[in-house]
Amino acid sequence: MPDSHLLPKQQQALEKFLAGNAPTPLLIERVGGRTQSKYKPGNFPCNTILRSHFTDHKGCNRSKFADIWLPDGIVKSLSIQGAAILQGFPSWYEFPPETATAGSIIGYSVPPSFAIQLFISAQSKLLGVTV
Repeated sequence: MPDSHLLPKQQQALEKFLAGNAPTPLLIERVGGRTQSKYKPGNFPCNTILRSHFTDHKGCNRSKFADIWLPDGIVKSLSIQGAAILQGFPSWYEFPPETATAGSIIGYSVPPSFAIQLFISAQSKLLGVTV
């Protein structure tokens, strides 16, 4: 993942987190629009990855939507490949070069682990089996 730097709002979110918590890797969003906090500790599930993370309000490519802050001060930009892996895509999957198109594929996809749990639950209801 490429090196990055925190934007002012990300820095504020980091300082807010560190005021009450021990340093731990954080996923910090670069884009707004959520009512939740801008950061997620590494041991928490990440927020839903949406198609809108990869485009701006004009529909143009947005290649940077989140950064990963490490306790040693290193900041990395979450790449398309990184977002795809978080969403459950295999590392060998090839995406189109345009960020908005690749982001649409990632943002509209259903993570395989969720699909498996949904299928197992539906199947158990249909067959009357308790899982």
